[in-house]
Amino acid sequence: MIEARDFIEAARERGFGWYAGVPCSYLTPFINYVVQDPSLRYLSMANEGDAVALIAGATLGSGGVPCGVAMMQNSGLGNAVSPLTSLTWTFRLPQLLIVTWRGQPGVADEPQHALMGPITPAMLTTMEIPWELFPSERSALGPALDRARAHLGDSGRPYALVMPKGCVAPYALAAEVRPGRLTAPPPAVLEPRRHAPDARPSRRAALETVVAHTPVASTVVLAATGFCGRELYAIADRPNQLYMVGSMGCVAPLALGLALARPDLTVLALDGDGAALMRLGALATVGAYGPPNLRHLLLDNGVHDSTGGQATVSPSVSFAEVAAACGYAAALETDDPARIAGWLQAPAASGPSFARLLIRAGTSHGLPRPSMSPVEVQQRLLQHLAAR
Repeated sequence: MIEARDFIEAARERGFGWYAGVPCSYLTPFINYVVQDPSLRYLSMANEGDAVALIAGATLGSGGVPCGVAMMQNSGLGNAVSPLTSLTWTFRLPQLLIVTWRGQPGVADEPQHALMGPITPAMLTTMEIPWELFPSERSALGPALDRARAHLGDSGRPYALVMPKGCVAPYALAAEVRPGRLTAPPPAVLEPRRHAPDARPSRRAALETVVAHTPVASTVVLAATGFCGRELYAIADRPNQLYMVGSMGCVAPLALGLALARPDLTVLALDGDGAALMRLGALATVGAYGPPNLRHLLLDNGVHDSTGGQATVSPSVSFAEVAAACGYAAALETDDPARIAGWLQAPAASGPSFARLLIRAGTSHGLPRPSMSPVEVQQRLLQHLAAR
């Protein structure tokens, strides 16, 4: 059995200072240690996939160098499959995973772990994530972390430590640590709707406004998967842009990680209503931890446009009021793209800013796909960030 300090300090020596995850009793010593060290950062996430995306964003902000650990119980590994297979793998954004092994064969546990326990190693292997057992002796920590670090550096993809029961001694929490802001945010600004749904601005018009008001030198634009990224690419393929593929719903936590790691830049997350609904808990995380340099723009056309135009439930959701209730420092809802231009140019609020722009369904004909691979887009963005 090791002490929490043994692992955290050995990891720190190898460049790991960011931690994000969903708690498991096995992980409590690490969480308690990190939250009480002001030189480390722990973010409590709404789900395990958000933790993976957050660490991926921090990695972008750190120049692509592995810097973070996503921690989760294996029962939540399924929540992380999408970003692990279509964000970190596809864009080569390396991170260390600690996955606890509830339901390990031969170890008595609760019935809900009876299936996930035996299949956890196979799930990691299927996702092409190399793994080994978490070290239970101090002398084994350095070599295990060195193996992980070597893989992360060579492949640009995750490496997992699978933690059985009883690896880490308890570590007490000396004082209660509450994440997030304690002051009440201002109410959302809900503007009257000026246009019928079919007369609202197009996605292209909205994105042209975004391009016109996001300077390349000082802004990073992360576009959600699907037509959003493709249309942004068609309008202007700029080095400060990243076009997500897959990992639906993960643009907000990805942007959060990048914004926290690079407070000198404005980070704009371009979201869609279907994607935002898929991981609505991300708004609570952004509201709690989001810095002033983070802006979150939801382009809401009420449909899953990229997959055939099936309706979403967004017409019954007041996203701006949800964002305000989650702690965003400013939240706006409008169907006027000119208001978005003003929102993009407005001085930073005391925390993250949210805007929902109602747009019409449909997209441009013959919409191209990026000619660059996701890895090439990532590398171009990293080069751009390094020059800032």
